[in-house]
Amino acid sequence: MTPFFLPLLTFAIAATGTPGPNNIMLTASGANFGYRRSLPHIFGIMIGFPSMVLAVGLGLGQVFTAYPELHQGLKWMGSACLLFLAWKIATAARPKSATQEAKPFTFIQAALFQWVNPKAWIMSVAALTAYTTGEGSYVGEALMVAGVFFAVSFPLISLWCLFGALIGRWLTSQKALMVFNGTMSALIVASIALLYI
Repeated sequence: MTPFFLPLLTFAIAATGTPGPNNIMLTASGANFGYRRSLPHIFGIMIGFPSMVLAVGLGLGQVFTAYPELHQGLKWMGSACLLFLAWKIATAARPKSATQEAKPFTFIQAALFQWVNPKAWIMSVAALTAYTTGEGSYVGEALMVAGVFFAVSFPLISLWCLFGALIGRWLTSQKALMVFNGTMSALIVASIALLYI
């Protein structure tokens, strides 16, 4: 076992379990759609983020080092996407029937969202630079980092969704749901603002 394993595990638990766009959106999804209907969203994050870590570890990070404007452009695009999602959450209403259009994120949407999520970029770059040696098998170390995030993601992000589902049971009026969704939306906006301060 590498000497980085326990510190990496600690970092992965802290980074995955703390508030950020993924967890805030999962809380809102749990409140609006319930845990079971949010499972594709959970699985999309669970697969999407470690895949991103692996891709960054295997070379995409070098592209961004050589062309920092690409990374900056992605950061701005991600922030714009998060603002749009914040607006969608703030204006969401609980579906009144199965035919109403509101739907939780799909697996693919959640997996692709990782590529425009600023916190995901910060977490992946931080983990890959801090918890790899650059000596020996860098590919193996990158796989270990991705694997640790994969292992901790399901239980931690499920808690956020379950918390939202629990809250959703108490949000019986449309007004209460609007206040909750507005709060979740404001937290997403705050998480974006902190990136630029």
